[in-house]
Amino acid sequence: MIAPVTSVLEPETPSPQGDRWRQWWLALFSVTLVLLTVVTVASRKPATPAPTAAPASVPAPAPSVTTTAPPASATPSPSSPPPAASAPIIESTPPASASPSATSSLVDAKLLQIAGSVPTHGSGNFSYATKRGSILGAKGQLRRFRVAVEKGSGEDADAFAAQVVSTLGDERSWTGNGTLRLQMVNGNERADFTVFLATRDTAGAKCQAGGTNIRIGGVPYTSCRVPGAAIINLDRYRKSSKPYLNAKIPLAVYRNYVINHEVGHELGHHHEGCPKTGGPAPVMVQQTLTTRGCVPYAWPRRNDKPFSGPALSH
Repeated sequence: MIAPVTSVLEPETPSPQGDRWRQWWLALFSVTLVLLTVVTVASRKPATPAPTAAPASVPAPAPSVTTTAPPASATPSPSSPPPAASAPIIESTPPASASPSATSSLVDAKLLQIAGSVPTHGSGNFSYATKRGSILGAKGQLRRFRVAVEKGSGEDADAFAAQVVSTLGDERSWTGNGTLRLQMVNGNERADFTVFLATRDTAGAKCQAGGTNIRIGGVPYTSCRVPGAAIINLDRYRKSSKPYLNAKIPLAVYRNYVINHEVGHELGHHHEGCPKTGGPAPVMVQQTLTTRGCVPYAWPRRNDKPFSGPALSH
């Protein structure tokens, strides 16, 4: 009897090539799992771009700031200083009984007198304003005048002419009555009269030659009018007068007065008295010396009508 043959199978010994293959797949599988895990975690966080650093040699630019100015009508907050405002144009404002100056741009509106010494005499010769002015006043007889300044007085003819024109062209002056027109012409043109600004010695001599003594205590003090000329004393033009200084009325207003007063004489007006004690003085009162109980006032018109006082016997 033949015994069956039992086949004994020995375990298969893996070949080196197959083992390497399995190791490679295991490694690939592991790497794949790691990548999948990373992707899954990253997808659950918000994407934040990595900051970009500026090159070491170039500084990072400063952020741009846009400032929006408030509109012009906006009101500043209480903690902010108010916006700067243009300086207003200042007009002299003396007491209510005296007129404000129409020529504050020609002299400081608050100045009572100009400091420093005043030339007492000049050359005796005069420089004339060179420009022809416009006609002052709306209707009435037309009279032409020239403006002159003594050489050596330290004053400019055109600047003085601006003062004269500004005064005589004011509605409160003689041209506001509607019966007279005035026009400044240059020194070479024919004129009905001349307005002079002269040092006190020259003013004294010219006034004396025309029959008027302007000396007080031996010194030429006031201004005057002689036929064809209104002569303004430089001392008064720069230093004003006691009634105006005592009332603290600006020099600009006194200049209005003295020009109106002396030109008023040339126009045929005489000295007047005070119509009411404590009230405004008519322009033909000798306000350089006294206001006769009135208070200084620089114009021949008031409240849009002529303003005068009682005639004097002298």
